[in-house]
Amino acid sequence: MTRIFAYAGEAGAALWRNRTRSILTMLGMIIGSSSIIAVFGISKGATSGISATIESFGVNPVFVYADPTQDYPQYADIQFRDVKVVEAALGDRAVEVMPLYQRTWPVRYGKTTQYIAVSGDGAYHPDTLTMAQGRKISQEDVNSAARIALLTSDVAQKFFGTAPALGKEVAVNGTHFTVAGVYPALQGSFFNALAGSNSLVIPYTTFHRIMPGVADGLLIYPADPANANAAIAAAKSALQHIHGTRSQYADQNGQSQVQTFENVLNIIGVGLSAIGAVALVVAGIGIMNIMLVSVTERTREIGIRKSIGASRNDIALQFLMEALLLALLGGGAGMLLGLLVTIGGAELISKQLGAVIIPYALIVSIAVGFSGAIGLIFGMYPALRAATMDPIEALRS
Repeated sequence: MTRIFAYAGEAGAALWRNRTRSILTMLGMIIGSSSIIAVFGISKGATSGISATIESFGVNPVFVYADPTQDYPQYADIQFRDVKVVEAALGDRAVEVMPLYQRTWPVRYGKTTQYIAVSGDGAYHPDTLTMAQGRKISQEDVNSAARIALLTSDVAQKFFGTAPALGKEVAVNGTHFTVAGVYPALQGSFFNALAGSNSLVIPYTTFHRIMPGVADGLLIYPADPANANAAIAAAKSALQHIHGTRSQYADQNGQSQVQTFENVLNIIGVGLSAIGAVALVVAGIGIMNIMLVSVTERTREIGIRKSIGASRNDIALQFLMEALLLALLGGGAGMLLGLLVTIGGAELISKQLGAVIIPYALIVSIAVGFSGAIGLIFGMYPALRAATMDPIEALRS
C-alpha cells in the first residue's frame, strides 16, 4: 500500500509539471462524467416523482367499453343494469365494478358559473389521498343516490376562495348538490393538468338518476392486478352474453399503461446516459494519447529507472497510476458539476411532478466507477508500452 501511495505521489507531481496539458485532457472527462450524472440523476428523479404520485392513486382500474370501430356500436352500448351482471360473472376476480360517466356540465354557485368535467364515482377508494376538506363518497351515498359532490381544490378555489366549501350548495346542470369534500391539490402542476384538476365528482348512482342513459364504459378493479386479463375476458364475455356475440368491446389496462410509461422513462434515461458515455470514451482516447506522448517524452527517464533496478511492473504501475489519477480528477470534477446540475434540475422537476428522490449514493459510485474504469482501460496500453521498452535503446534516445 505504501508503494502505491508513493507512485500516486509521483503521478501527481508529473501531472502538476504539465498542469495545462493535464487540465485540457481532463476536460473530456469532466464533460462526459457530468453529462452522465446529470442525465441519470434527473431521469431517476423524474421517474421517482411520477411513480410516487401514481402510487398515491392506488391500483389502477381496467376500463372496458364498447368498441367504436364496429359496424353497429349502439348495439354494444353498456347500460346501468349491466353492472350487476358483470359483477356476478367476475365473482372474486374483481374487488369493484362500476359504470363510468363523464360529462361537461355547467356548475353554478351564486353568480359564478363554470363548465366543469363531472364524473361518477363509487365507495371503493384504493388511493391514499387525504381529503383537504370533508370526506369521500361512502357506500350509503351510493345506495341512496345522495346529492353530494366532491370538488377538486381549484374548483373550490374558484367558487369559494379561501372560505370553507363544506356544506355549500352548488347547482350541477340545474340540480342542487351539497359539497361533502374537497380533494387535495396534487404535488406538481404536471399532474394537476394531466389528471384534470378542474373537475367535480358525484356518486355514480346519482349520475344515473339525474341523467339515465348509456354509460361510457365499466371500471373494473381486479383483485389481482397481475391477472387483470382474466377479469377483462370475463367482463367481455358477460357483456356479449347480454348484448349478443356480435357486440365487440375494447379495454384499457391502467396498471399496464403506468408500467409502460415508467419503462419508457427508464429507457430514455439509459439512452441519454449512453450518449454521455460516448463522451467518456472520447475522453479516454484523449488520456491514452497524452500518456503515449508522456511515454515518448520520458523515454530516457524510463531507461534510467530500469538501469537502476526498476522492474516492468514498476514502470507499468507508474504510468498506469498517472492515467488513473488523470481520469479520477477529471471524473471527480465532472461529478461535482453533474451533481450541481442534478440538484438544480430536481428543483425544477419537483415543481412539475412533486417530490423527487435522487439516488446520490448510486450516482457517486457510478461516477467513481466509470472514471476508474476509463483510466485503467485507456491507460493500460501506454503503461505496457513503457514497461516493455528496452532500457539500452531508451538510454540512447
